[in-house]
Order: sequence, then structure tokens, then C-alpha cells
Amino acid sequence: MDIGGTTTAAALLGDDGSLVARVALPSGHGPAAVVEVAVAAVAGLCAGAGLEAVPAVGVGVPGTVEHGRVHNAVNLGVAELDLASRLGERLGAPVHVENDVNAAAVGAHHLLAGSGGPPGSMAYLNIGTGVACGVVLDGLLWRGASGSAGEIGHVPVDPAGERCPCGQRGCLETLCSGAAIGRLWPAPDQPPPAALFAAAAAGDPTARSVRDRVLRGVADAVRLVHLSFDVEVVALGGGVSRLGVRLLTGVRAALETMAAASPFLASLGLPARVTLLDRPQDAGVLGAALLAGTPCPAGR
Repeated sequence: MDIGGTTTAAALLGDDGSLVARVALPSGHGPAAVVEVAVAAVAGLCAGAGLEAVPAVGVGVPGTVEHGRVHNAVNLGVAELDLASRLGERLGAPVHVENDVNAAAVGAHHLLAGSGGPPGSMAYLNIGTGVACGVVLDGLLWRGASGSAGEIGHVPVDPAGERCPCGQRGCLETLCSGAAIGRLWPAPDQPPPAALFAAAAAGDPTARSVRDRVLRGVADAVRLVHLSFDVEVVALGGGVSRLGVRLLTGVRAALETMAAASPFLASLGLPARVTLLDRPQDAGVLGAALLAGTPCPAGR
């Protein structure tokens, strides 16, 4: 289950990892409503598959997660919620709760598996309303000491930049997130990223300037992830990644420009390490399901 600010998406996986059934419901707002919608989503899956219950549930949710307890999921109206315990009591099954980007990283790692198996190390760079990444090292999810590993959106990169909601100035989120694009290129009739890139492709000079700024911001995020973890692959995800090849090509070009000015960066081959997922919409629910039944994390 992937509980987002507007939609709760859930999928039932078979023993072989195949997707058996899906449901999507409007997310609840507030602790009680979040739990009720989650229960309804599982009930819908069971009804669709002819099951009375499921053996385990995995949940990806925004906010900080510690021992199955969710903190500061602002878009859900949740300051604190012991989601694993409350949902487990309602469903009669073990529930694993994970930060949504971390869960998507696990799903992305699985989706990247080719003939040679999944990469040993990878990062899932989520460019949505905010910017964050989930990191898988040696096949294991890396959460950090307090569960906040990967919050790269709040790394300041421009001391003279916009004030970030986190209280700092010039964070990555202020340059290339969906919220930043919406602020820099408002588009009431369509998603701002699509409107921005269309205007840039049509030759609008202001749109081109804003687009290039966004692409540099995403490239900065990719560079930061690689220099921090030296992962084999960075997979782009989140709402902005729906731009598809236009985003990937632009980010690779920005990385090549960086490399042209730095023999050190050139030696890392960063453009070739960035990719898009074939099924980005499945990463969150797939990762949560793969984590189902494992102990809820405290960090690491």
C-alpha cells in the first residue's frame, strides 16, 4: 500500500511477485481516516481476489517512520500515528510501515533486475512535491541512524536562493521539485512540468531558462547522491519523472556539462548511471509489499 496525500494505492502480490489485484481510494485526512481508508483498501483487494484475509501488509507513507510509528506526515494531517499497531489490530496481520520513498526504492531495485539480477547498489530519486531519495546498498535498504537518510531535498545549494519550508534557504527542493516548478511556471490547466517543457520546446526563452534551471537542479541531486553513496544506478521517479525521456535526456546533458568542466566528475560517468523505470507507477506498492512481514525499522 502506498498512502499519498491524495490517493491511497494498494496492490495484492502473488507468491511469485506478480500483481494480482489493485485498488485506489482517496486518502483519508487525520489519523483515524488514514487507518479507515487503509482497511478499506485491503478489504477491496481481498474482495477482488476472493480472499478472506492477507498474510501480511506493507505500507509506504510520507513522514518519518520509527518502529511502525509515523511522525509529521503533514499532507495526511498526521502529527503522530502508530500505524503498524493500529492497522495490524484491524486486519489481524503483521504490518510493516516504511517511509514512502524508501519503500519505492525497494520496489525500484526489484524493477531494475535484468538478466544479471538487480544492481548491488542504487538510489531512487523521487522528484515530486519535494525531493528525496531512497538508497539500497548491497541489496539492503539504508535508512540511516534516525531514518532520515536520503532527505537530500533539504541540502542547501544556493545561499541566495528561495526560502525553503524547512527553514533553510536555497535547498534543492526550491530548484527542481514539483512545487518549485509550479511556483516558477504556474499552469492551471495542466501539470506545470509538462506545460513548462512544452513551452520550452516551442521556443519560449523564459520557459527555456526555467527548464534549464530545473534540469540543473535534478542533475545536482544526482551528483550529490553519487558522491555520497557511489551507487551503480540512480532511478528517477516521482511526479516530475512523468516527463519521461525529456527529463532523462536533459539531466544527462546537464551532467555532461558538469563533467566537461571537471576531470574528476568526467571519470565517474554519471550520465550513464541515470535511468528511468519501466513501471514507475508500481515502485511504491511493489516495494511496500516486498517489505511486508519484516520487522518495522528503527533506523539503519
